[in-house]
Amino acid sequence: MSKQNPPPFILEITVLSAEGLETTSSSTLFSRRIKPFITFTTVPPRPFSPNKSGNKKCHVYKTSVDDEGGTNPTWGDKFRVPLDTAFFANRFSAIYLHLFTKGLIAGQVQLGWFHIPVNDLGSPPVGSVRYLSYRLRARDGSRCQGIVNLSIKLETLASVAGQRVPDSESPMVDMCRTVIGIPATLFRHVQVRVSE
Repeated sequence: MSKQNPPPFILEITVLSAEGLETTSSSTLFSRRIKPFITFTTVPPRPFSPNKSGNKKCHVYKTSVDDEGGTNPTWGDKFRVPLDTAFFANRFSAIYLHLFTKGLIAGQVQLGWFHIPVNDLGSPPVGSVRYLSYRLRARDGSRCQGIVNLSIKLETLASVAGQRVPDSESPMVDMCRTVIGIPATLFRHVQVRVSE
């Protein structure tokens, strides 16, 4: 890899839990409990043109199903998502997450969705862990009941391999200097952000 090309990044996402999920008649059909799970990808959903030839191929990550948690599920599932510098250069980049419940007959029913904007990913220094919470949205984009909690940790491939990346070669150092105005609250040295 040449010095002019910065190393790609690995985003470690741990889907921790959700709280206060709403149950509807369609989500609990033939069952008293919801059985939630989360899927996510870096490619925006395209509901009206899912199979266009120009679309990028994407990898969809999926948590386990929490059969016992009901409206307050816990997962603790950890994923390592490779991201390139083009992802951080595009201000519209995001991680898109959908919360579903496993149904007996209807397959899966969507309970809500949210996205993690690139600014939320680009502000922590490489190697630091941030804890984030996001309010769920309904299909039409309006707020719905429930919050999902997760943690993120950004690493470079070089640091994963045990090498230290000099600060001058890390694009995240510059990004940390230029990202302004991301609201965050400090609780005992842990940054938490709730997206409304």
